[in-house]
Amino acid sequence: MEYMRIELKYINWKVFVVDIATLGGLLIGAVMVVVGILTSGGVSAFDNFLDLPSVFITIGGSMSSVMTSHKMSDFLSGLKSASLPFKNKVMDPGITIKAVIDLSNVGRKEGLLALEEAANNIEDEFMKKGIMLVVDGTDPELVRAILETDLMCLEDRHKSTIGFWEKWAEQGPAWGMIGTLIGLVNMLKNLTDSSAIGPNMAVALLTTLYGSLIANWLCTPFANKLKTNNDLEVVIRQITIEGLLSIQAGENPRVIEEKLKSFLSPTAREGVGSKTGGGEE
Repeated sequence: MEYMRIELKYINWKVFVVDIATLGGLLIGAVMVVVGILTSGGVSAFDNFLDLPSVFITIGGSMSSVMTSHKMSDFLSGLKSASLPFKNKVMDPGITIKAVIDLSNVGRKEGLLALEEAANNIEDEFMKKGIMLVVDGTDPELVRAILETDLMCLEDRHKSTIGFWEKWAEQGPAWGMIGTLIGLVNMLKNLTDSSAIGPNMAVALLTTLYGSLIANWLCTPFANKLKTNNDLEVVIRQITIEGLLSIQAGENPRVIEEKLKSFLSPTAREGVGSKTGGGEE
């Protein structure tokens, strides 16, 4: 059982490190824009790309549309989720598979009731819930139904957050176009005043630029990163469900391992193999 304590304590999704891809991608994108401005107009050109009315129209307007599209609680939750793409949540299907195999060895050698003690070393609440259902002798179909309902609700919550960023990505360019139209109307209304043509054209063009940056530099990448994280977490929970049901059915640990490895790509399966034990009847 001491071996179990050592292995299972790594199933802890509360451990975060900075996601280098998200941070690096945003920084590289910003650097490319800055370099483009510098090489085309020098440092003084930065003033040409800063316009307060364009900020109000594009950023403020797009946020107003996103707010209108959501309940206030969902809108605030969406804003708070801005930190999620920067968190590299430790989710490794291989670790989950190894944990399930270790659990299957305990259940095979000491009985299903011994899994309750092993569950105390697991910080993943989803796996712990499944283990306790198995230990309590819950019908396998009911175990599957409970865990899959939990999984479905998780996906719904994730989709709500992803939808927030997708909606903002959709509204950014739209409000950029609104700003462009405002700038063009003001320009056409004052063609006799040559001094007003430049500022009005700046609003017209900068709102389009700001809208494109909102969509393509920020919101769409955030939505895609959250989708990737959601897909990985769903796979891990599917592995957990199938693994625990296999343990409950008394399947051989080696059979369980091969079954769970089918969730992974061929390259990801390398190194997941464990000394399952319990293979001999």
